[in-house]
This record gives sequence, C-alpha cells and structure tokens, in this order.
Amino acid sequence: MAKKSKQLPTASVEDVEFADEVADSDDKEAQKRAEAADRRATADEGE
Repeated sequence: MAKKSKQLPTASVEDVEFADEVADSDDKEAQKRAEAADRRATADEGE
C-alpha cells in the first residue's frame, strides 16, 4: 500500500526571542534570511 504524505501544519508567526545586543553576524544573517523566507511564503499564499 502506498503511503500518502500529509502536509505539515505551518505558522507564519513563531515565538522566537532575538536579542540584537548579543547576536553575532551569523545570527543577523539568519534573521535576514528568515524574514525573506516569510515574505516569500506570504506572497505565495495569495496565489
């Protein structure tokens, strides 16, 4: 029997604490990438 894949639930807002004063360059780059991904995901929802 073939398995059917289920789409996992997603959330556009996650409760993540970010402290700019202790963030290093990798943290800041990750934050920028996450924001860009959120924008793309939100734009895709309108299609």
